[in-house]
Amino acid sequence: MLGCPCGWFFRVALAAAALLRPEQRARLLVARSAPRARSQAPGSLKCFLGSLKMEMTEMTGVSLKRGSVAVEDNDSVAPGEAKRQKVSGCCPTKGQDGLENNSLPSSEKVPGPPKTAGEGKKNSDPRSEEEEEEEEEEDGLSEEGEEEEEAESFANMMKHGLTELDVGITKFVSSHQGFSGILKERYSDFVVHEIGKDGRISHLSDLSVPVDEEDPSEDVFTVLTAEEKQRLEELQLFKNKETSVAIEVIEDTKEKRTVIHQAIKSLFPGLETKTEDREGKKYIVAYHAAGKKALANPRKHSWPKSRGSYCHFVLYKENKDTMDAINLLSKYLRVKPNIFSYMGTKDKRAITVQEIAVLKITAQRLAHLNKCLMNFKLGNFSYQKNPLKLGELQGNHFTVVLRNITGTDDHVEQAMNSLREIGFINYYGMQRFGTTAVPTYQVGRAILQNSWTEVMDLILKPRSGAEKGYLVKCREEWAKTKDPAAALRKLPVKRCVEGQLLRGLSKYGLKNIVSAFGIIPRNNRLMYIHSYQSYVWNNMVSKRIEEYGLNPVPGDLVLKGATAACIEEDDVNNYSIHDVVMPLPGFDVIYPQHKISEAYREMLTADNLDIDNMRHKIRDYSLSGAYRKIIIRPQNVSWEVVAYDDPKIPLFNTDVDNLEGKPPPVFASEGKYRALKMDFSLPPSTYATMAIREVLKMDTSIKNQTQLNTTWLR
Repeated sequence: MLGCPCGWFFRVALAAAALLRPEQRARLLVARSAPRARSQAPGSLKCFLGSLKMEMTEMTGVSLKRGSVAVEDNDSVAPGEAKRQKVSGCCPTKGQDGLENNSLPSSEKVPGPPKTAGEGKKNSDPRSEEEEEEEEEEDGLSEEGEEEEEAESFANMMKHGLTELDVGITKFVSSHQGFSGILKERYSDFVVHEIGKDGRISHLSDLSVPVDEEDPSEDVFTVLTAEEKQRLEELQLFKNKETSVAIEVIEDTKEKRTVIHQAIKSLFPGLETKTEDREGKKYIVAYHAAGKKALANPRKHSWPKSRGSYCHFVLYKENKDTMDAINLLSKYLRVKPNIFSYMGTKDKRAITVQEIAVLKITAQRLAHLNKCLMNFKLGNFSYQKNPLKLGELQGNHFTVVLRNITGTDDHVEQAMNSLREIGFINYYGMQRFGTTAVPTYQVGRAILQNSWTEVMDLILKPRSGAEKGYLVKCREEWAKTKDPAAALRKLPVKRCVEGQLLRGLSKYGLKNIVSAFGIIPRNNRLMYIHSYQSYVWNNMVSKRIEEYGLNPVPGDLVLKGATAACIEEDDVNNYSIHDVVMPLPGFDVIYPQHKISEAYREMLTADNLDIDNMRHKIRDYSLSGAYRKIIIRPQNVSWEVVAYDDPKIPLFNTDVDNLEGKPPPVFASEGKYRALKMDFSLPPSTYATMAIREVLKMDTSIKNQTQLNTTWLR
């Protein structure tokens, strides 16, 4: 292995691991230490990429994935990000608190309306049956084929994109010396537990099913043959021309018929059953009772009135983001995803634990999925009257292991004490702004400027950096012909933003870009303008800290309830830097009454925007604004440095480990390697990578990391 140059600190860029096949996912060197000879470079610093993108802070409503990672942000109103009078979040709604998923990568599938869990009837994006069938076919594309596409030109992608400087991330609050460590060498090195609205941290601790006399027997899961289940599913999903399916009762008893009736009604929502005699034999006949709407709404009369309509459960998952997990659960349960609800989305590249609610699906059926799903566990079931709502969570609790750290015990102590006592700058992380050469905030700025031709061009034009081959061909076709139909034909996966926009342009024409752009799901469209707000906020908070440091000054803003007010000179001593907020630009916020107010105005004026008129001709794109704390101090901070010899061993137990009775790891007093195990809680709309950046004193951008001497281990 090659050594590292003296004093250089590098880490591979976020989310790039998605471009490699699993067996190729590179582990990359991260190093920043005192000068040393090349021969002394620690050869064991292997880093499993995608790591720093572990933005387990959440995003509103939809998981915006970049590469393999979805960053999450909460559209919920956090105490530190409230609006004046009417408080509203401003996250790019892929995701939730800090997770979704921020930027929307062109190479990723964008969840269409059926994939937007929790929206229920509010989901009004119309799609034709033909489009739905087309997307079903697209879902069938082999992952192997996609991975081959993704494997191309990984290193090339690393050469493009933004640096932290480009998006205003320039300051640190602490003075300690940075050190290196490997984040997420194993999936279990990054675990996220949701903090519910009652302040309790969600844990998977009980797999038992509540006793309910109304539940059918376990026989409902085995009484039907695989062929019968397939026929019933095709009937349920209108995949054939049959109007009914008849199942012969081989061992005709009343009990057997009852079980078959129960199995069909519980496993295939929307189907009704009846018993018929045919030529001396008994048949159970399944049929649609309520047309095509039957699938969307579980049968009302089959649910006991004494039971809450929603089954709440804790979902433990590995290597799946929340939206993908819900889509998979809905597929196995044969229901639509929009009957699920949740408080925030969680990222893919982690072990995450969160609460989910589902309408009129029994705990018995949900628990049965534990027998057939890998890397999932469902438990802690209860029946409640109400669903969950986005933003109801109080945040997330993180357990993070940084392996093979180079810092001394004193370095670690200084860094962690600073994180606990001072905190970190509440920047929007790099994932908010995109991974490609076209930042999402540029698209957002063009939307706010009403420059729709530029919006179209920014999304569709050829760009530098690695992309899937078919996207490159699509962009080339668009640049050559400006024919949306021709460019669309180059895309086998049409649910990406490019595909949706091209479909809109084919439908509405090049002279009606506004309507064409409107085909993209609302949350994804708003993500662009929220990205621009985040870009402005990052730049302004850096200017604020540069100008005034880490103490409140007259003219700073603080929140009094949901209303922002300026600090008067006589009141300065009554506040700390942790009380200070700064606005995301909008028509319903006020600005600081010092130099930074003029800096806001100058920045928006340079972007041809009027800070005094942030209302847009199209209501969806009018920015009301919000307030965000400039410094976040994590809660429940604890840490320990442990020694270990085997880089493959887990360094703490997960919830599933505890359920299985595995003993916690035992550490020796000395070992070949040292690891920093960190625990901390963050509120919604904050980024875990920004906390880790403060501890390690590292730049999290893709472009900056490739300018450093990165050693690849394959």
